[in-house]
Amino acid sequence: MSAQQALASPPSALLKIPIFAWLFSSIGKKFVVAATGICLVLFAIGHLGGNLTIFFGPDVINAYAMHLRDLGPFLWVIRLGLLTIVGLHIYFTMLLWAENQAARPQKYAVSAPMKTTVFARTMRLSGLFILAFVIFHLAHFTMLIVDPSFAKLHTTLHGHEVHDVYRMVVLGFSNPIVCIFYVIALFLLANHLSHGISSLFQTLGISNKRMRPTYELISRVVAWALFVGYSSIPLSILLFGLGKDSLK
Repeated sequence: MSAQQALASPPSALLKIPIFAWLFSSIGKKFVVAATGICLVLFAIGHLGGNLTIFFGPDVINAYAMHLRDLGPFLWVIRLGLLTIVGLHIYFTMLLWAENQAARPQKYAVSAPMKTTVFARTMRLSGLFILAFVIFHLAHFTMLIVDPSFAKLHTTLHGHEVHDVYRMVVLGFSNPIVCIFYVIALFLLANHLSHGISSLFQTLGISNKRMRPTYELISRVVAWALFVGYSSIPLSILLFGLGKDSLK
């Protein structure tokens, strides 16, 4: 049995349980990929809204960060839930890919590839890069592993000492290498989403030839709006000096 066939065939013991039998069916796999993809897109939109509060000054983004920390253990439940969704999305996407490869192992004598972009043909590769970016982002601004000195940044907000998230972000993106890495990762994410969002409609079986251009337009608009929004933060700090006064 090839690696592709092994990946496409889950453990037989699981298939004896009805819910897993459905999940590992073609329909179930597609549903999981689509559902997790929708959740991740919605999170990206919501997360962007919180991040953009940096443009309203230190107190606003620090208050936003403080409200998140006030969630206590529930915040980690949300984070672990999101990581689980990411893991499921990647795993079931790979299962579908392996299933498709196993179904047509022989290459055709004459190749007639569909008219797709290079980013559509490298969805798995860009997805793995994005996963690496997410891990780095968590280590950078959440777990403070990349630069432990960020943990020592504090300020006063409404009479209480809080973590100075504003200054941390400004310091983080003042590093040109980090800034460029983020922008490249966000560019790849936008290209991933510009194809992935429209594919969700096809995966759910609600796409057709007439509606496909509309879905593709929506996909591109959402993807590149997210890119502009997210990349505006590191670029504003590195190129236009946003928040540099806080470093004095």
